[in-house]
This record gives sequence, structure tokens and C-alpha cells, in this order.
Amino acid sequence: MTEIRAWVNRCRRKLWHGLFFRMLFGERHQGVSLPGTRISPSTCVEHERFLQLGDDVFIGHFNFIEASAGVKIGRGTQITNFVSIISHSTHRSVRVAAELSGQDLKDAEGAVLRAPIAIGERSFIGPHSTIEAGTTLGHGTLVAAHSRVRGVFPDFSVLAGSPAEVVGDTRDTDEAWLAQRPALQEAYARWRATLSPKGIER
Repeated sequence: MTEIRAWVNRCRRKLWHGLFFRMLFGERHQGVSLPGTRISPSTCVEHERFLQLGDDVFIGHFNFIEASAGVKIGRGTQITNFVSIISHSTHRSVRVAAELSGQDLKDAEGAVLRAPIAIGERSFIGPHSTIEAGTTLGHGTLVAAHSRVRGVFPDFSVLAGSPAEVVGDTRDTDEAWLAQRPALQEAYARWRATLSPKGIER
């Protein structure tokens, strides 16, 4: 009996994985084919029409992307798992809502914060991180797990903490790693040469 139950459980897990967690290459977003992009079916995207995706983007399991004020994710970026990317905040309005204040807050400046988010090319967002409204991450940024990110950060930043701060530069570790792999150095240099010196555009 135990053997049969174990077999049923394995079959059930495989079926669930195949239906709900299988990552497949290929998306079509706003009429553009993105053959290298993968988005987990367990990721929730709200206001998808305001989401801009580059190709070769990976968005893993159990993420929440709220794009009402605009979210741009650059080519080659990886969003791991359990990440929240939120382009608006209602933390103020829930405390001074109409039911409490008696005022109509629709036109009250700042009651609801809305600002676009831009994430540069080939960035990496670690698990359980939150990217807040108004954030711009430069190209090649690495966000450590469990970080809360708000602000504008330059290309190749390593960010960690809550609130997140710049704690390093990804070029330092890249160059040390590439020093042992000369065959990859030319492609890396070509990619860096294509980047705008001002970082990503909004």
C-alpha cells in the first residue's frame, strides 16, 4: 500500500509540475515576438499592457508584477522567485482614506504614489525582493535576496538590504571571473560597449 501511495504522489507531482510550473521559451508581448523570454505561469502580472519586456528575460515562479504606472524590464534580465515589482503604493491612502477623513482623495496629490520602474539589461533580481515605485536599476545590476529597493541606481550596482544600498560593483566580480576565461572577454566587452553611458532610458 505504501508503495502505491508513493507512486501516486510522484505521478501527481509530475502532472502538477508539467501543467503549472513548466517554463517554456517564447512569449508574444504587445505584438512583438520574444522567442527567448520565459515567464512562469505562477507569476501574476497586473496591468500587463503597461509592461515592456526585452527578449531573453526570465521571470520565475510566484512573482507579482503590478505595472499600472509602467514597468520596463531590459533584455537578458532574470527575475528569480517570490519577487514583487510594484509601480504604485497606497500605504498613505489606507490611513487617510475617504471613510476616515470624509474627503474624496481621487485628486489629492500624493495620496496614491505612482511612478514607473525601469530595470536595465542583464540584471538579476534575487528571491524575496521588492522593487518599489519610481525605481530605476542600471544595466548589469544585481539585487541580493530579501532586498527592498527604492531609488535610482547606476549601472553594475550590487544592491543589498532593506532599504537597499549599493554594496559593490558587478564589474569587479565579472572581470575576476573573465580573467580565467579569455574566450568570453570579447563578447562581454562588446555588450558593455553597446550600453548608453547614462544608463537605461525610462
